[in-house]
Amino acid sequence: MGQEKFNILSFSGKMKTLHLSWMAFFITFVVWFNAAPLMLAIKDSMGLTTEEVKTLLILNVALTIPARVIIGMLTDKYGPRIVYSTLLAVCSIPCFMFALATTFEQLAIARFMMGLIGAGFVVGIRIVSEWFPANELGTAEGIYGGWGNFGSAAAAFTLPTVALLFGGEDGWRYAIAITGFMSLAFSVVYYFNVTDTPKGATYFRPKKGGAMEVTSKGDFYLLLFMKLPMYLTLGLLAWKLLQIDMFTETTTNAIYAGLGLLYVLDCWKTYQVNSDIFIKEVPEIERYKFKQVAVLNVLYFSTFGSELAVVSMLPLFFAETFGLGMAEAGMVAASYAFMNLMSRPGGGWISDRFGRKKTLLILTAGLAVGYYAMSQITGEWSLVVAIATAMACSFFVQAGEGAVFAAVPLIKRRLTGQIAGMTGAYGNVGAVFYLTLYSIVSTQVFFYAIAITAIVGFIALLLMEEPKGHIAEVDEDGKVTLINVS
Repeated sequence: MGQEKFNILSFSGKMKTLHLSWMAFFITFVVWFNAAPLMLAIKDSMGLTTEEVKTLLILNVALTIPARVIIGMLTDKYGPRIVYSTLLAVCSIPCFMFALATTFEQLAIARFMMGLIGAGFVVGIRIVSEWFPANELGTAEGIYGGWGNFGSAAAAFTLPTVALLFGGEDGWRYAIAITGFMSLAFSVVYYFNVTDTPKGATYFRPKKGGAMEVTSKGDFYLLLFMKLPMYLTLGLLAWKLLQIDMFTETTTNAIYAGLGLLYVLDCWKTYQVNSDIFIKEVPEIERYKFKQVAVLNVLYFSTFGSELAVVSMLPLFFAETFGLGMAEAGMVAASYAFMNLMSRPGGGWISDRFGRKKTLLILTAGLAVGYYAMSQITGEWSLVVAIATAMACSFFVQAGEGAVFAAVPLIKRRLTGQIAGMTGAYGNVGAVFYLTLYSIVSTQVFFYAIAITAIVGFIALLLMEEPKGHIAEVDEDGKVTLINVS
């Protein structure tokens, strides 16, 4: 694995796996954000209110919270090839449902189900970590994440034009449906062209399924605490739907009770998986520190969470602030996501060479400053300066995401899917939080809030330890393998 050169122009071996994985992720993002640049047309065609449009934006990222955790577990157990292919195929269904919807309720259900495809990200994190050594991992994960994330920009650039080519009130429906066919077709391509590991390598699986393993009592309680925001965010979504009369008070209270019960069951399952740590200590060589995961969760909340929220609202923001049409606003707003092509790989590359913690501290500080600058944009600004500000802010956001996932696979290899799932889920927790906030406050306050959470992330980073040395992994036969993380 380490002998093969890192040649971005190659399409064989580990590079073939990387290219096919970022392409799969790219398609998931095209599908996931296919409605954002078309929202003005959808709003007019379906007679939606502004409140209903904002609700669709929130619903789009809600299901991804539990989905990323569950898909992470399935990936660790069954392998990325089967899980990614299945996800791409299954998620074409809500895409077609959305394209054929005739009521707001149908749009809402399809949009909520569409959030499942956002879980695809964590699958690729695991397969890339299997194929690349530690000294190339940040760069490889950055390319995977950045070029894949560019799918949202590609959707913003192309889908309004596709809709206009079909023309009429239903142009947006054809554009949405085409992305569903893309997802279905690539599921077949991925299944027949990748393997979970290089030939002869071991695919390490969790010792127990159903919950994340931790290696100390303190980490067990920290894990339970870090699970809470995911359930609270889903409760926040239920409250939001109550406010627009989509749910009744009885339904909302039933959801609150259900979420509470699910959290209790989740805690119990986590205890069952980790009960051994209350009886005997885990050998030093097999331990890892869950606080590393917790810090990365907080950082991803403000980086990827803000990206999801801003990508969702930016076309409408530019359209209303500068009086642009649908296609123009989509292309201008895509400048924010466009930075993914270089920023996220750049964040991973810098981390590989200068260290994870130092890189993250600099990028998180830049994130706070960038969103403060975004909060100052008004219609009196030059459009060119507004675009430049969005792109500068976006650099720190996406480079920060790359740096976060340069560290994730170095914590515990056999748990990479679950760790990536939880950290990725925190990105969606952030997105739901920010988009809910966006629906009830001014755009300026929305950007201020993101800047403040970035400062919280900077403080949390001070607790992080730089990954170094080796981690021990035990295969299904009990054989211990040391994996270099420096």
